[in-house]
Amino acid sequence: MIYPYGMKKIIRVWDLPIRLFHWLLAVCILISFITVKIGGNAMEIHARVGYCVLALIIFRICWGLMGSYHARFINFVPSPQSLFSYVLGKSQGGIGHNPLGALSVIALISSVGVQAVTGLFANDDISFEGPFAKYVSNSTVSLLTSIHHFNEYVLLILIALHLCAILYYYKFKGEDLVKPMIVGDKEIDPSKEAKNLPADLGLASKDGGLQRGLALLLLSLIAAVLGYLITA
Repeated sequence: MIYPYGMKKIIRVWDLPIRLFHWLLAVCILISFITVKIGGNAMEIHARVGYCVLALIIFRICWGLMGSYHARFINFVPSPQSLFSYVLGKSQGGIGHNPLGALSVIALISSVGVQAVTGLFANDDISFEGPFAKYVSNSTVSLLTSIHHFNEYVLLILIALHLCAILYYYKFKGEDLVKPMIVGDKEIDPSKEAKNLPADLGLASKDGGLQRGLALLLLSLIAAVLGYLITA
């Protein structure tokens, strides 16, 4: 639902579950990078944070299938045609993720997911062995450990591109991408409504108690199952 707000309109784009996912994931990734550089006893923290990251990624995938309007993959992942049309300037992006932003989100989720999953099998031959390493061969552990190390650089590049895109949109397009991810709402100038997709303008993301309760239940279930598998 769109509400009048002075000369602008307000639409709920990011629900609370998505916003918490975003900032919790950012904090976990930062802690992961810090602890892996410290090494030693900090690797235990690194591992536990990695489990949290995996739970968050699984939650995001599930929420992308059953969550609010702008969180669902089907509503923002672009087709090749819509992507090329956007790149060529023939169409406008949506209120949520534009086509390039959508690809960035998919790339980040994929890279973080690979990092979390391979970490379950990784072995640094010093102070850490993933809880699932004992279930696979040494050659598989070696391969997944190598992927884990290589993907760290891929993830750093993707994060850098993500931050650069935020700065670019703020400085050159006058669009603040951070504020909506904090408060959930996006301000729309009525004179610029034509630049947004009609479907986006008419469908705000649901963000009520039922939606939030379902998200909490889903995340709790994921965490419980993952915790059982890791400690079993």
